[in-house]
Amino acid sequence: MTNLFGHSVRSELLLLSVTEALACFAAFALILHLGLPQGTTADLPGVLVLSGVLAICASFAVAATGLYHPTNSLRAARLFAGAVLGGLLLVIVAPVAAHMLPHAPLPGIGMSVTQLVVAFVCAVLLTRSAFYLALRSGLLRLRVALLPGPGAARLRGRLAADPFYAVLDGIPPGLDATRPRLLERVLRTRPLDAVVADDPASLPPGEADRLRALRVPVWTTSRFVEHALGRVDLESLPQDWRPRETCAESAATAAFRRGLDIVLALAILLLTLPVMILTVIAIRLESPGPILYRQQRLGLHGRVFTVFKFRSMREDAEAGGAVWARPNDTRVTRVGRFIRLVRIDELPQLINVLRGEMAIVGPRPERPEFVARLAEAIPHYEARMLVKPGITGWAQVNCPYGASVEDARLKLSYDLYYVCRRNLFLDLLILIATVRVVLFQEGSR
Repeated sequence: MTNLFGHSVRSELLLLSVTEALACFAAFALILHLGLPQGTTADLPGVLVLSGVLAICASFAVAATGLYHPTNSLRAARLFAGAVLGGLLLVIVAPVAAHMLPHAPLPGIGMSVTQLVVAFVCAVLLTRSAFYLALRSGLLRLRVALLPGPGAARLRGRLAADPFYAVLDGIPPGLDATRPRLLERVLRTRPLDAVVADDPASLPPGEADRLRALRVPVWTTSRFVEHALGRVDLESLPQDWRPRETCAESAATAAFRRGLDIVLALAILLLTLPVMILTVIAIRLESPGPILYRQQRLGLHGRVFTVFKFRSMREDAEAGGAVWARPNDTRVTRVGRFIRLVRIDELPQLINVLRGEMAIVGPRPERPEFVARLAEAIPHYEARMLVKPGITGWAQVNCPYGASVEDARLKLSYDLYYVCRRNLFLDLLILIATVRVVLFQEGSR
């Protein structure tokens, strides 16, 4: 794992992203160079600059289609779909970025849309093919030994589904702590990347020190879950646990974050205004009732506020009281089903952002009825309200829609990770991942 701006990033995925960006840079530079008039060299700096900008845009496009998510990174069907969608995103984003550059160093440089997409798709597929072969050969697969314990039992299934991990139950045979030379020899022939234990003190005397001497890190389960999976291990938290004070921002940082929220909210409102007008018309034509749905939610420090959404259900949908949405919910209208699918129903919450009740990024605000129930069932549930709620959040881009206490428990593990590690870099990753959630219609009901 690599700590990047306070957020733990998987080293193998970071390597994949850097390699892919370099492959895209090389592909774009080659096509641009071949497109120069014969014998021209004056435009070479412009070729390199534009190729670099396009490579950055390509990295954004790949991330936005979810191809840096561990479970999607090497799946053939998702890879092909992501590469094509990424190419289309690149066609939209790249011209905007390129036109922000000075035009002086770029005369005579040209690239067709077809060339751009083909170069991008080829670079992505070739890079992923190379990584797949490296993974099959074991070069990129991380061998993790899980020592027996409740934490290891919870972690095993999650790691087993991850193509970048090979899970071992306990320290492999041959790692005899009483024979350090044998231990060293076995580790050289069968490398072990990490040992995970609920309590490292449970290792035989001296074994943890010898493993560290051989550069095999020994992790607690809670720390490994936080760094490798991007969430807090709720079961390991003591009753008196409190998030560290990183959630308390300085006045300057808070003001800067608030300014960004306002700028982004206004920009998104302006860009989506035609969509919102069409949504208003569609809701009005389909069913009687108000266009906007107002609902009480709990925000920062548990303060009650009114959240705005486009109405997606019948007007009498909650005549029997507040309930979670269900799959194929009959209360949802036809227009409502579509706007939920592509998250258009959330756009009026930009008003809440401008009013200061919400942020663009943060834990989703919950209804008071649900919070009372969940806080009683899940320890530390109210800690998610130590930061301002958001339109999108770390739990939303990592979990499907939740409709049970267990779903809420999983989401809380991601929300508390965000509360503890909140920064602008993590916010950027969440915004990029939100594009994936909308494009692939993940988690909507």
